[in-house]
Amino acid sequence: MYKLCYFIENTPLAFEHPLDFVRWMVEFVKKLAVHQLGLVVSVGKSNVVPLTDCYWKLSKISGFTYCKSMQVAKGVKLPTTAIGCDCRGNCLNSHDCSCAKLNSTDSKHYDFPYVHRDGGRLVEAKAVVFECGPKCGCGPDCINRTSQRGLKYRLEVYRTPKKGWAVRSWDFIPAGAPVCEYIGVLRRTEDLDNVCDNENNFIFDIDCLQTMRGLGGRERRLRDVSISTIYNSDRPDDQRVENTPDYCIDAGAVGNVARFINHSCEPNLFVQCVLSSHHDLKLARVVLFAADNIPPLQELTYDYGYELDSVHGPDGKVKQMACYCGAEGCRGRLF
Repeated sequence: MYKLCYFIENTPLAFEHPLDFVRWMVEFVKKLAVHQLGLVVSVGKSNVVPLTDCYWKLSKISGFTYCKSMQVAKGVKLPTTAIGCDCRGNCLNSHDCSCAKLNSTDSKHYDFPYVHRDGGRLVEAKAVVFECGPKCGCGPDCINRTSQRGLKYRLEVYRTPKKGWAVRSWDFIPAGAPVCEYIGVLRRTEDLDNVCDNENNFIFDIDCLQTMRGLGGRERRLRDVSISTIYNSDRPDDQRVENTPDYCIDAGAVGNVARFINHSCEPNLFVQCVLSSHHDLKLARVVLFAADNIPPLQELTYDYGYELDSVHGPDGKVKQMACYCGAEGCRGRLF
């Protein structure tokens, strides 16, 4: 069960004089006024997501439930679990690991997508990353399971003047490190109109196929992976999907810390599709990685990927939303 509690640093256990208590209360109220009161949501024995803001402002997310694992909506059928590799202990040789081989089409350059630094760092953004899964012979410490280990850094959810909630880390995050997975309810895109209102801005399209094709303004990723043997993304019956992914992650009411990460036109995180338990690109996991070395307390952001004038309201008219990322190259609008 998740606990919601508040803490005040350096709180004395007892007061020698009633006036000491009054003085302490004055300082306490000052902390509330400048948002220095920490509110923490305990999400396990080792992972803590603090919310630094006045406690009454939590009512703004009162309908939100924190969750550490993906929820699956009715009508969504998960793919069959992949067979996996035959490695034992940890995968050490990329030429022997069948999962590592999926990350390259060149048999002379089979390699793991991660390097053994800081608990595992992604070498570069790829069309998709193939990791080891449930049926693999390797253990949880395998380098090719880097994104599956949950939160590693202390992430803080805090309030901003113009952008609402935001996220930053109390720790230094090295470039290529996985920060968090985008968690919510896995839904079919065609079902959104029946379950979500028009103001739900926490829908993440699983657009791995669209990114590989460079559709809808997406930056095309290098496709140096063995997709053709598992899923032919260019077959005729898949061309009909065009810009609209079949599945999405709805974090409007249920999700994790990734839900509170804002957009930036010059982000310090990037989105990476990851396949581990299965090999269906349309249901890939969405993981946020550090694009650069990120110092402590710098806001974490990623590019939401909207094309300008691509969002329409129920009346068919183009919707617009201002961007307040503050980047030097900000385009002024989110969509």
